[in-house]
Order: sequence, then structure tokens, then C-alpha cells
Amino acid sequence: MHETTFRRAAQAIGLNPYLLEIANIREQCSWPHSDVNQATQKAMKIIKVIVEKAKQNNPLTPIKIPVNPRALVIGAGIAGIQASLDIANSGYEVVLVEKSPSIGGHMAQLSETFPTLDCSQCILTPKMVEIAQHPRIKLLAYSEVEQLSGNVGNFKAKIRKKASFVDNSKCTGCGLCYEKCPVKVDSEFNQGLGKRKAIFTPFPQAVPNKPIIDKEHCTYFLKDGKCRVCQIICPPQAVDFEQKDEIIEEEIGAIIVATGYELYPVEKIPEYGTGKYKDVINGLQFERLLSASGPTEGQVKRPSDNNEPKRVAFISCVGSRDPEHHFPYCSKVCCMYNAKHALLYKEHVSDGEAIVFNIDVRTGGKGYEEFFIRAKQEAKILYVKGKPSRIVKDGDELVIWSIDTVTGRQLRVKCDMIVLSMAIVPSAEAIELARKLRIQVDIYGFFTEAHPKLRPVESLVSGFYLAGCAQSPKDIPETVAQASGAASKVLEMFSQKELQIEPMIAVVDEELCSACKLCIDTCPYEAREFVEEKYIVTVNEALCKGCGACIAACPSGATQQKNFRDQQILKMVEVIFE
Repeated sequence: MHETTFRRAAQAIGLNPYLLEIANIREQCSWPHSDVNQATQKAMKIIKVIVEKAKQNNPLTPIKIPVNPRALVIGAGIAGIQASLDIANSGYEVVLVEKSPSIGGHMAQLSETFPTLDCSQCILTPKMVEIAQHPRIKLLAYSEVEQLSGNVGNFKAKIRKKASFVDNSKCTGCGLCYEKCPVKVDSEFNQGLGKRKAIFTPFPQAVPNKPIIDKEHCTYFLKDGKCRVCQIICPPQAVDFEQKDEIIEEEIGAIIVATGYELYPVEKIPEYGTGKYKDVINGLQFERLLSASGPTEGQVKRPSDNNEPKRVAFISCVGSRDPEHHFPYCSKVCCMYNAKHALLYKEHVSDGEAIVFNIDVRTGGKGYEEFFIRAKQEAKILYVKGKPSRIVKDGDELVIWSIDTVTGRQLRVKCDMIVLSMAIVPSAEAIELARKLRIQVDIYGFFTEAHPKLRPVESLVSGFYLAGCAQSPKDIPETVAQASGAASKVLEMFSQKELQIEPMIAVVDEELCSACKLCIDTCPYEAREFVEEKYIVTVNEALCKGCGACIAACPSGATQQKNFRDQQILKMVEVIFE
């Protein structure tokens, strides 16, 4: 962290900054040792070693690479939308890629948002429309990043635009096709609680508001060209069953990853009867029941029989904060949306009873504690401290087995419906996407930031930035703030015509290189390239991070790192044993 400060000091008096070496006496001597004499002797050796290295350092010049001021944003939930608008409104072009048929992400599925209880779509859809109409944003919905090459400032992306079997240039979005389609399947947007057609738009406010055909359920594809109702009924003849996937190539300078989250599958919690009891649902399913545009038009009804539930239980931390069986981390939003769900349930069913089972309650956010108190006191929501052990069926009712950890009493609570606050996990494609982008994820699959405090929106690889739940669980305000932070970092890059990159990277001695290619497989950043004409391996300076993995792998010693050559290291070792 302090290296930059001392390099600038060296440069200020006319020295090449890469001749600088720092002897770390504080962390390696002063802090870990209590014996002053031994620590002093060790400090003297460290200084001698560093002096020996500095004597053999070479003056270096930062590597300069041009910048293509065009951004790629992957994921068009609220994080991707906010980042795209911030960059585009600053005068730069953005390519926004979304894997789903519509932008909006999970926020579009919400009924209302805590703590203000704003209508989710009322505050989101204006931004969605702005994305579609913005002259500097190229929206590629129903598309996925297929391949990425290049380096910071100059990436080349291959994007697969999946066949929708509808010509968007002809389609007017009239909706006649899905009105007449005879096939009904479970709606993903409504979390399986409602139906959609084989040709569909996910929801009425979808952007782009153009239908796609679900090939897996369409009668035309399943029965050798039969049906074709949508094609026959379409006035502008926009349905095209011969449409193929299209590969689009884009050149960009920076990438924001905003791939969002999924809920931990309820099937992973068999003790709660998930998959067996229809009235045990997750939080997003309950959001769709509360929504006026949902499958029950805003009326809270049990999925099993469409009756109004008179007692609903909400269980916190299902899969979260459970290191023995699932995930140790907190999903951050569950306590607040449990309070919101219980409050909204009481508004919809005035004579209903809401019970929240929790380990404890975490309300870290502006206005969050006040919202929790309001839900608990004004709506008279019962909070029970204890995590249920199982859920069983008793006739038409569900029975929760739990313990009240305050009183120590065993509980058997009968309910009509149960809502599980499932853990937030990375999107299913996150790890595969990380491989394509050559960036890191943590053990849970969330993308890894460069520094948790000082560089929270930057990836470990230059040119990549993180926003929203792709990095870790977040609420909407924090997601929007991080998306704007990531956009500001992209704008900082685009404000420069050239980028300067650290020159202490690997180099190859062409005379010693045997073209064994071990370094190509070893390099985690794919910075190695085999040159067929010369029959040697070269280093892509813009991609190399100077990690040294290739140097350790090279059997001929052809690969060395600038100012960390083998000769320097051996001299340092000799000094230690003098």
C-alpha cells in the first residue's frame, strides 16, 4: 500500500521508481518478535538482503496501452441498469447483455420494497424504458457472453444472441400470438405459481416487450412442424421458426459484472417438506402472491387449494448462517423482507396471524430498525426466537416443530402456509462466466473483489468491475450505490487515452525457450501465447500480472521476471548465510 508513496518520492528526486526496494522491518521484525536483540539482528539481515537485490535492479518503464472507451455490462438487473445509465449519461457507449428475455432482474418480481414500501415496478420500469431508448446503450436481451479475448482497455467479446424465433424488427408487441397459443407451462417469472404460454413475454412491463418461443415446450418443435398457430395469427408475420442463434462481436475497454443472484433451492432443505408440501414456498414466490400483477392478482392464497391462509409462518436464515449443513454467511436482506412480508400479509389479510421464526434480527440500514419496530408493534407480528427443526403435515395444516430459545419450551405451531427465507447464492452461470472472463470467485461462487475495504468494486484482474449481488448479498440501495461506484471506476479509466501497467512482468529469453508450452498451461491469466513462426512462447504484457507461476514451471530457465531474476534471488540467499 505504501510502495506507491515511496516510488513517487524516488521519482521526485530523479530516480527511476522501479529501482526502489522496501525492507519491511515493522511486520517482519518489530511486531512479531519480543526479543529486541534477535529482532535487531534479523532486521540487519533483511536490510542487507534488500540492498543486494536493489543493486541488481534495472530501471523500468511502465507499459502503456490504448483505451477503447466503450463498456460491456453483463447482467441487466438493477445493478446492471444503474451502471449502464451512469456510463451512457456520461457520454460513452455501453453494450448491455442480459441472459433473460427481459431486463429488470429479481427486482421486477418484487411487490414492494422495504423500508418505504415503494412499488418495485413503479421505480424500476422508468429506468428499464430509459435503457431501451438510450442512444448510447446497445441492449442485447436473451443473450450470453460466449467468449472473451484481449486485455484491459482492449477486449473483444463474442456474444451469443439466442434465437427467439420472433423477428423483433417486424414484431409490434401486440400480444395476439400468446393469447392464441394453446400450450401452457409454469411461469418462471411467477416462480411456478402461475402459467405462461409457449410463446410469451415474461411480464407485461417487459423490456424489450417482444415475445420469444420456448423451444422446449412449443408444439412446432416437439411434433415436427405441427400447430404454427402463432405464425398464422401474427399480423406482421414476425414469427420465424427458422431463426438461428447469432454470434455478435463487440470491442470494449472495460467490463462490469452484474450477474445478480439466485435463491438456494428449497429442495436442499428436505426437513421442511420442500417439494412435498405445496404450501411451503420461498420468499420470491410470496412476493408474486402479494403483487397485483402476480398469479393471484395480489390476493394471498395458498398454492394447494387457493384458500386464504389465516396463519402464515416466516422462517429466517434457511440455508444461511448454517456452516454445518449449508452456508456460513448472512444473506443480509432476509430479516428485513420477513418483516415486510409479515406486514403486507397483515394488510392483505386483516384477521390473519403472522409468526416469524428467527435466530436473531439484523436491521443494518437507514430506516430499517424503525421499519422492523413498526412491523412488530403496529401489525402485532409475533417473533419467536428459534430455528425450526422440521415441518410436517397434519391434515390440511402444516406443523412447525421448533424450540423457543428464550423460554426453552418446545413448540408445535400449526400454520396454513409457510414462507422460507432461502439463502442468497450466486447465479447458476457465475462460475462458468468467471472461467470465460478469467476472473476469480470465492468458495461460494461470488466474484472476488481486489480489496474488501479499499477496492470493493474492482476485480483482481484489471478492467473488470463488480456490482450488486454478483459480489455478495446486498439490498437494493447498496446494490445501486455499488453499481454507480463501478461505473465511476469505468469512467475514470475512459478519461485517459492510455493506461499505464506495472512493468515488473515475466519475459522470455527466446534463445533458451524450448517451446515446451508448460508455461501456457500454468498461467492463470492466459498471458502466454505460442508463436508458431518462431517456435517460442511470448508474454502478453497487458495480461501478465507478474505472479511468477510460469517462472517456476519453466524447465529451461527461459522465463524470468523483471527485477526478480534468478540471479538476484540467489544473491539474496547468499547474503543471508554470510
